[in-house]
Amino acid sequence: MDASAEQSLPEPEQSLQEPGSQDSVAGDDIEIVVNVGGVRQVLYGDLLSQYPETRLAELIDCLAGGYDTIFSLCDDYDPGKREFYFDRDPDAFKCVIEVYYFGEVHMKKGICPICFKNEMDFWKVDLKFLDDCCKSHLSEKHEELEEIARRVQLILDDLGVDAAEGRWRRCQKCVWKFLEKPESSCPARVVAVLSFLLILVSSVVMCMGTIPELQVVDAEGNRVEHPTLENVETACIGWFTLEYLLRLFSSPNKLHFALSFMNIVDVLAILPFYVSLTLTHLGARMMELTNVQQAVQALRIMRIARIFKLARHSSGLQTLTYALKRSFKELGLLLMYLAVGIFVFSALGYTMEQSHPETLFKSIPQSFWWAIITMTTVGYGDIYPKTTLGKLNAAISFLCGVIAIALPIHPIINNFVRYYNKQRVLETAAKHELELMELNSNSAEGKPGGSRSDLDTLPPEPAAREGPSWGSRLKLSHSDTFIPLLTEKHHRTRLQSCK
Repeated sequence: MDASAEQSLPEPEQSLQEPGSQDSVAGDDIEIVVNVGGVRQVLYGDLLSQYPETRLAELIDCLAGGYDTIFSLCDDYDPGKREFYFDRDPDAFKCVIEVYYFGEVHMKKGICPICFKNEMDFWKVDLKFLDDCCKSHLSEKHEELEEIARRVQLILDDLGVDAAEGRWRRCQKCVWKFLEKPESSCPARVVAVLSFLLILVSSVVMCMGTIPELQVVDAEGNRVEHPTLENVETACIGWFTLEYLLRLFSSPNKLHFALSFMNIVDVLAILPFYVSLTLTHLGARMMELTNVQQAVQALRIMRIARIFKLARHSSGLQTLTYALKRSFKELGLLLMYLAVGIFVFSALGYTMEQSHPETLFKSIPQSFWWAIITMTTVGYGDIYPKTTLGKLNAAISFLCGVIAIALPIHPIINNFVRYYNKQRVLETAAKHELELMELNSNSAEGKPGGSRSDLDTLPPEPAAREGPSWGSRLKLSHSDTFIPLLTEKHHRTRLQSCK
């Protein structure tokens, strides 16, 4: 900008009439012209003064402070048009200014909640004005970002090696990574597949041990499991015990590890074997043999808990578990529907069947069983109506049961699909974040990923300028990010274009 152009510019204080002058206007009648992302809008002082702590309200008296005050609030200012320029999202701005008209802010569909929060922070509008329906989206997005950050941190912890750590600590981290992260290496993947197969084998052995043809007779004449099956089960339990102990010793937080649900399942899967073994060898000395056998049989039933170990190696089962946890409301609604229907139709069935001499409905509590198997479309046939009204009641209960079961199914399926897709998106986002971090690291080190020469050839900034420097101005851009790889010849701000 040459000297003549600078002299022709009016002073900032003259662009707005002083309140004390003869031609002054009241602060409420001032017109504020803003241009946000190319969208021009005229606002009035009485409207903006309702919330004096916001950025737009501060524009009313900013001209008296000169260019420093102006450029601390906006990206550029045209003294001729008395127009303030903001390089921000115009769609988000249309939502933000609703606070001046309606006293609340609604986030339109299609706007990123995190970006919208940044826009509200820029315009200095408090989040308390955001409607509750929009706050839920913002909270959900915050949780997603925290989950992405957690996953990225876990990956960085796995990749990083701290030289200050001792040999035992490094060995502990390697064992934990080997057992907990099958994707970390090929041997870890092999161990995970082997553990998965052993869970299946132990479950099959448990079932085959109950087949009479595969059992043998002991010295007392009782039928027991075949010794071969017992040896296979012992080998599987030994593997599960070794795996659990290694994971426990290598865990960074042993209390959290011990109280985790899946680890409690692991303990329940292996504990009955050792308790049964203890009772078999030592319990006979302290109690009768019959009591020992009954206790052992009761504990052997607990072996079914090992099937839940499959959830550790199956993301589908984990997703199903989470979907059921998020669907407690729908499941409760289903149980309520069934409970009401069972009570009503069992009472009606009992009343209608009393006229028949060979009725199978002896009481209303006994009729509950008939109502349950009818509404759930099972129909064992052990109890059924014999009168015409009773059959009509059974048909209606059948139809109501189908409707009651079908209604909550759709929300449960939606929860499952939503969580499954969300996990895939979070996993992809974490990998993308790592790629961006690697790219930025390569750019800073001058590797082929960036143009270090452009940084070296940047022209020096002038020593003094009326407005802020272009480097600091870029930080106020729409994306709130500063890209140092762009040279001045590749990027021009609005302030430079106007001047």
